[in-house]
Amino acid sequence: MSIRTLDDLLAEGVSGRRVLVRADLNVPLDKQTGAITDDGRIRAVLPTLGALVEAGAKVVVCSHLGRPKGAPDPQFSLGPVAGRLGELLGAPVHFATDTVGDSARSTVADLADGQVALLENLRFNAGETSKDEAERGAFADQLAAFGDAYVDDAFGAVHRKHASVFDVPARLPHVAGRLVLREVEVLSKLTGEPERPYVVVLGGSKVSDKLAVIEALLPTVDRLLIGGGMCFTFLKAQGLEVGTSLLEKDMVDTCRNLLERSGGKIMLPVDVVVADAFAPDAAHDTVRVDGIPSHRLGLDVGPETVAGFSAALSQAKTIFWNGPMGVFEMPAFAAGTRGIAEAITKADAFSVVGGGDSAAAVRALGLDESSFGHISTGGGASLEYLEGKTLPGIAALEN
Repeated sequence: MSIRTLDDLLAEGVSGRRVLVRADLNVPLDKQTGAITDDGRIRAVLPTLGALVEAGAKVVVCSHLGRPKGAPDPQFSLGPVAGRLGELLGAPVHFATDTVGDSARSTVADLADGQVALLENLRFNAGETSKDEAERGAFADQLAAFGDAYVDDAFGAVHRKHASVFDVPARLPHVAGRLVLREVEVLSKLTGEPERPYVVVLGGSKVSDKLAVIEALLPTVDRLLIGGGMCFTFLKAQGLEVGTSLLEKDMVDTCRNLLERSGGKIMLPVDVVVADAFAPDAAHDTVRVDGIPSHRLGLDVGPETVAGFSAALSQAKTIFWNGPMGVFEMPAFAAGTRGIAEAITKADAFSVVGGGDSAAAVRALGLDESSFGHISTGGGASLEYLEGKTLPGIAALEN
């Protein structure tokens, strides 16, 4: 890649200059209290922000959070994030209560060297996500006015053609932040010549969400282990009863075709945990996949599946994991995800956790993050990178 990096920008000198940083601070919030439940994405941008602060830059951070409808919505305010970011940086973060309005202009104007400001949620402005290039460009003009240089450190957003990701870099000298650079370097290993055996674990709810990456990976992987809600469409394709489990009927033929041409690479669960209802306290037990009752639904993979998948993982030299094995948020249905995650940490392999729910599961289950080779901050972005798609945010940095 022909992308300039943060180190290139620092070498030029940033003291007294305004540096606009696109971060991915899209953290989960507790619906009742509004408290941050997982600050992993905030921590991920600290190396870039810390380097800029130390070098004396006036740092202006922007991000989205959630999916507001192009207008201010208090439940999606970045206010709580500003507080947590300040705690982690060890210095107050000045928070603008709008994105490009009076508060933003005065907050940025008042910054001293080495100070940090956070603008309010980018998606409170319709121009951020607009498909109309003129509307998006007008918003990008306003954002770019806050910076003398631009740093993209929001890997979780590089697959979006949004104003702050795609249009702003065309208006300012631009570089990749440390997080984005690391993400691309790691994923390049997987798309280049990964050390073999190369084993991929895919979970999550829908086959349709992962179809493109399955198609892209099938010719290159040695084993493809499939769990989560998506496994039931594959089991149905084998002619098995899946009860009331999650099922994409329109994908059954596609799954059957994938199984037929996989050359035996695809491994499916042999047992699952079934329950009477989708509830944390639902009655449940473990059954073989050819014995799923018609009135029950599968919410996790079973212990025999964990053992079989773990055996395959123990042979791997490269591992990519995206998607939980079950409803890990409910303790009764978390054993499958925990078992696979622990097997990955024990393997003598370079392991990559593909962001999203997988990264959330690692932290929610209290697993040691340092025991994985890399935990991506972008689930959708990492999958699209592995599919071979052009990511707008990366393309913008290359220009």
